[in-house]
Amino acid sequence: MEKRKRNAGEGLLRQRKDGRWEGRIVIGYDDKNLPITKNVTSKSKTECERKLRELRDSLSEDIVKSSDDVTFGEWIDKWYRDYVKPFVKPKTQIDYENHIYKHIIPEIGKIKLKELTQADLQKFYARLKTNGRLIHVEKRGNGVSNKLVRGTHVICATALEKAIQEGLITKNPAKGCKLPPKKAKEMQVLTPDEMQRFIIQAKADGYFELFVLELCTGMRR
Repeated sequence: MEKRKRNAGEGLLRQRKDGRWEGRIVIGYDDKNLPITKNVTSKSKTECERKLRELRDSLSEDIVKSSDDVTFGEWIDKWYRDYVKPFVKPKTQIDYENHIYKHIIPEIGKIKLKELTQADLQKFYARLKTNGRLIHVEKRGNGVSNKLVRGTHVICATALEKAIQEGLITKNPAKGCKLPPKKAKEMQVLTPDEMQRFIIQAKADGYFELFVLELCTGMRR
């Protein structure tokens, strides 16, 4: 039996034991954060893929038509599939999907797009920072890195900005959120052996006095 799993938000295509092909797509999440799906079936793989695309397109149209009821999870899933995924590399897709399907949708995906507030996002970022780690908790602690929080914010803000362009909302609730600072890069200190090799090369290049002055005093240009 052939089975091929597609990326989150794009659906699942598989051949059943009876020989028919089945396509399934996530349309939302229940109270336990378990996916709610719709499916299509066909005798051939090609026909099933066509039906699955049509189902996905119809769901996208429904989002625009019923903008009062669309959730943030439904919108950010559509935004990623339509405006991001086709234009980024597979490695970047994985990064987006980790943010969207492991953190954003499970945490705040059920909130209606038009009702999402800056406070909702701020509380979400705070939860990520204090208790958002899903793996390696014992080794790295309960909270995620500042970089992940900031990356999550960029994704949310960009998706919401597109929602404004589509006429689904009038303002971006992500603007003005307080974010953790960027981690400063650690100073790289030369070892004694590295310093000796550096001075030898500086002599050969005619910059010996200049670099010795800099190494000994910390003076900048």
